[in-house]
Amino acid sequence: MSVQRHIFADPPAAAQACAKYILGVLEEARAERGQATIALSGGTSPKLMFERMAASKFQWKGIHFFWVDERPVPPDNNQSNYRLANGALLLPAAIPPEQVHRIHAELDPRTAADMYVEEIGSFFKVRPDELPRFDVIHRGMGAEAHTASLFPGEPLIADRQKIAAPVRVEKLSQWRITLLPGVLLAARHTAMLVAGEDKATAVRAVFQEPYDPLKYPAQLGLREAEGVEWFLDEPAGRLIER
Repeated sequence: MSVQRHIFADPPAAAQACAKYILGVLEEARAERGQATIALSGGTSPKLMFERMAASKFQWKGIHFFWVDERPVPPDNNQSNYRLANGALLLPAAIPPEQVHRIHAELDPRTAADMYVEEIGSFFKVRPDELPRFDVIHRGMGAEAHTASLFPGEPLIADRQKIAAPVRVEKLSQWRITLLPGVLLAARHTAMLVAGEDKATAVRAVFQEPYDPLKYPAQLGLREAEGVEWFLDEPAGRLIER
């Protein structure tokens, strides 16, 4: 188990470094197993990273894209995490549709979550008592230390058995579909991209407060996961001890 953190001058530098790290992981995984898997997050920070990934000379054959979480909107809605990745990465990089496994969040949240669990289970060929192992999961963090769609106080933060589920985010009066902690922690690599001064207090809490993922969900992985790399810009990392 290892957790590394890297602090960069600004969001573009953090995004570039995170993109380079992810592409390296994917290339290595594909060389070893013939294909590779990544789960993407949404939010405000990843667009720069997606653009840098799309602009690279990377060969995308055999790279399969999934999502960490999704809002309950159609795929062409401005709030859609899929739409963000599609516009900044999938279309510019000409990713074949058969390598894209989105969450059908335009459906009822329970139906969408069940469909997503079925697709992941089929792709990874997992048995009922197994969890999939993504080669890399890209995650972000909100100003209150949420990650994926796991907000502080969410009971499913304790779940280590199920793949994905609908969750009700009361502060937003919104349902979401999200991967659950067991899957997040099983990833071979995790890339945390966090930028912005509004994240500084949460970043400090994640690294310096007692371990309590129910209070600080982004702490998931600090103790229980392999290869977790944090990519921070200077404003986000300004309060942590160096």
